[in-house]
Amino acid sequence: MKKDDNKNLTKLKELTELIKKLRAPDGCPWDQQQKKEDISKYILEEAYEVADSLAKENPQALKEELGDLLFQILFLTEIGTELELFSLSDVLDGIIKKMIRRHPHVFGDTKVSSVHEVKENWQQIKKKERGIKNDKQNIFDNVPLSFPALKRAQKITSIAATYGFDWPKIQDVMKKLKEEIKEFNAAIKKRQVDAETALSKVTNKFLQRFSYVTAKLSASGISLEKATLTQMDALWNEAKIKELE
Repeated sequence: MKKDDNKNLTKLKELTELIKKLRAPDGCPWDQQQKKEDISKYILEEAYEVADSLAKENPQALKEELGDLLFQILFLTEIGTELELFSLSDVLDGIIKKMIRRHPHVFGDTKVSSVHEVKENWQQIKKKERGIKNDKQNIFDNVPLSFPALKRAQKITSIAATYGFDWPKIQDVMKKLKEEIKEFNAAIKKRQVDAETALSKVTNKFLQRFSYVTAKLSASGISLEKATLTQMDALWNEAKIKELE
C-alpha cells in the first residue's frame, strides 16, 4: 500500500472518530440532537456548493466543499450505524459491488466500442437490478423527490424513453409543442405562475398517466419492455380522458 493510501485511511478513520465524539453523551448538544431527516437538507446544500465551486473553477473552494459534503455523508452514516440500519462498511461494500456490477466491460468479459454502448449497458443493468429488488417496483422510485423540478422532469422522461415511450422524430416534438402553446394561449391568465411549482404539477400528472399505462399493460400481461409505442400511446390517451370524467 502506498504512503498516500495509508494517510487517506488514517484521515478517514480520524474523521469518523471525530463524528462519533460529536454524537457521544459528552459531545456537542447540537450534533447529538440531529436526526437523519435533518441531515438530508445539509447534504443537498453542500452538494450545490460543490457544484458551484466546480463552475467557478476554484480548486481551493472545491477541496473545502468536498470536505463539507463528505462530513455530512459520514455523519448520516454514523446515524445509520447508531440505529443499526447499516454501517460505513456496508455503505462502502454496497457501492463497490454496484460499480463492479455496472462496469462489466472493465471487471468482466463484456466488450464495448463506444461511450454510447457503456451507457446502454448501464441502463440495462439498472433495469435488471430493479427487477431483482422487486419486480413490481415503480420504475421511477429511484428518482429523488427532492430534485429541482426541471431535473426531476428530465430524469423521469429519460427513464420513460428507455422503455420506448418517446417521440420517434423531432418533428413530432415540434408538432406537440405547437399544440401545447395553443392550449397555453387559450388558458393564460394575467397572474404570475411559480415555474418550479407548475413544472412539479405537470411532472406529477405525467407520473399518474404513466402509472395508468403500466397498470393497464400489466393487467393485459404485457411488460413495459414488450409494449409498443402505439399501445402505450393509446393507453396514455385513455388516461387523459379519465382525467376529464
